[in-house]
Amino acid sequence: MKSSLQKYRGILHPGAAAGKFRLERYWPSADLAYFVERYWIVRWDLPAREEHVQETLPNPCVNLVLEKGRSAAFGVPRGRSARLLTGEGCAFGVKFRPGGFYPFLKAPVSSLRERPLPLHCLFGPDALEFEAGLLSLDEDEAMVEGVEAFLRERAPERDERVDWVNRVIDAIAEDPGGVNVESLAAAFAVSPRTLQRVFQTYVGAGPKWVIMRFRLQEAVAQLDNGHRDWTRLAADLGYFDQAHFVRDFKALVGKTPTEYASEVRTSLAGAAGAASR
Repeated sequence: MKSSLQKYRGILHPGAAAGKFRLERYWPSADLAYFVERYWIVRWDLPAREEHVQETLPNPCVNLVLEKGRSAAFGVPRGRSARLLTGEGCAFGVKFRPGGFYPFLKAPVSSLRERPLPLHCLFGPDALEFEAGLLSLDEDEAMVEGVEAFLRERAPERDERVDWVNRVIDAIAEDPGGVNVESLAAAFAVSPRTLQRVFQTYVGAGPKWVIMRFRLQEAVAQLDNGHRDWTRLAADLGYFDQAHFVRDFKALVGKTPTEYASEVRTSLAGAAGAASR
């Protein structure tokens, strides 16, 4: 099954999120594209006493998030993430390429699994002044320029393993239902053990975990687009039976495919109704 992940936004219940926040994404400059996949900026301004909980699914990459009082490098989360939005706020994110944060960290990325690394611990005390200045800007383009100047001054030497890791992950993303650890190791002429070790060091999660998450991200993307044949979807994603697919889906998303699909229909209908008023 060829993946539609290039269109996948990583946001659960996109219909329910409509109008709650604004998300913009920007590509990095050519000299930083070796390390950075993209930048993202989220802004929200909710009425008093209104709250919105936004859930997202994990990706095999590090996000450097700049937000007042919360700026840190966040490793690969083990499950879905939830964020409570209230009042007014802004967060700027640097989504690194898989493995692209390792040259900055110079330590196994798996070390970020349990807790984020505060910005000043990574880049020194001057980073706090940088955070305040950046978050005072109103224009997205100025924020991107500021972050790029900051990263450019601190950019490490390139590590050829980063490109190699991304070639492996591209192979997974292209067809998550058609690969496994053994076939990937054979395709890239390494042992499964070596593949595991490199992924833990550079990505922060093992190749089996990455394969599973891409399969389930693809499942969510298909459900968001109206797919309702669970048996066929499970088979396309490499599952031997529907029961295992449903179990893994619920473990990550928190709901069965049927429950999630029902909520997607409800939220989309609600968003359409609000837009028509």
